[in-house]
Amino acid sequence: MKEIRTEDAVGHVLCHDITQIIKDQKKGVLFKKGHVVREEDIPVLFSVGKEHLFVWKKQEGILHENEGAEILYHLCAGEFMHGTDVSEGKIELIADCDGLLKIRRDALRKVNSFGEMIIASRHGDFPVKKDDKIAGTRIIPLIIEKEKMDRVSEEVGPEPIFSILPYQKKKVGIITTGSEIQKGLIKDAFTPVLREKLSEYPTEIIGQTIPGDDRAQITADILKFIDDGADMVILSGGMSVDPDDRTPGAIKDAGVRIVTYGAPVLPGAMLLVSYYDKDERRIPVVGLPGCVMYAKRTVFDLILPRLMADDEIHSEEIAAYGEGGLCLNCKNCTFPNCGFGK
Repeated sequence: MKEIRTEDAVGHVLCHDITQIIKDQKKGVLFKKGHVVREEDIPVLFSVGKEHLFVWKKQEGILHENEGAEILYHLCAGEFMHGTDVSEGKIELIADCDGLLKIRRDALRKVNSFGEMIIASRHGDFPVKKDDKIAGTRIIPLIIEKEKMDRVSEEVGPEPIFSILPYQKKKVGIITTGSEIQKGLIKDAFTPVLREKLSEYPTEIIGQTIPGDDRAQITADILKFIDDGADMVILSGGMSVDPDDRTPGAIKDAGVRIVTYGAPVLPGAMLLVSYYDKDERRIPVVGLPGCVMYAKRTVFDLILPRLMADDEIHSEEIAAYGEGGLCLNCKNCTFPNCGFGK
């Protein structure tokens, strides 16, 4: 910092906020720290009693916090997002569309371990809506070495830290298992729940079958939906390990690639996630346990956004759900603004 006469400050960067107070009208920031002084600012600065200013003296190899924030922003920003104007060394990232937020967590940790710079974000693998705030970046000190910013850029690499996967429109086939439903002994309470959850995304339900507990028929229904152009097949019920629960075996018989049968999530432990690979298409075939029918939030709420964004689910990711996988069944549910699934 150096102190200079206000009339000599054009082109210099303010090192502190300038406050303006007008009795009974206003008290607030007139010029923010980091503002580059312009010719037209001089009379205004005089009007608030600023005959001298503390400004940043540009040095070779040293960046102002705003310049550092711009570098962090470019490390972060992927497609379908934009940044706010830089302010006090901070830039925020804003979503341009609805979709699934993905984060390169290793790169995020690298930046935040470097010192003198931070990136704070919302949780990845969760939905974001257009205009949602995704993350904020800032430099901690007023100035930072260019060499340090170059090093962090090299270590993070060219791939953006954040990306948004837009939802894809999907044709969905629903298979409701259980002889008690097929025979009309009980009302199908599962499908209305599925329809409600699917309605939050760009989906078209192309049909529903009720094959009872006939393993061969369940398999045939899966393959028929796929032949009819389904982008996703959801099976409800019959997912336990009881001998008369045929759904897991029927899914396997369809020739799918099973990712997991079981998830460390409560409610939702008996989840089955698999993919049917056909003609370069990867079609999710998902078996949902009965808890999805009666619990407000379950494992289905964790995986559905990923399925809708064509974000392939891997077994190690399911295993990681264990920490945060316990829903507390709060009286007033605030999901996803809670710890479930995080």
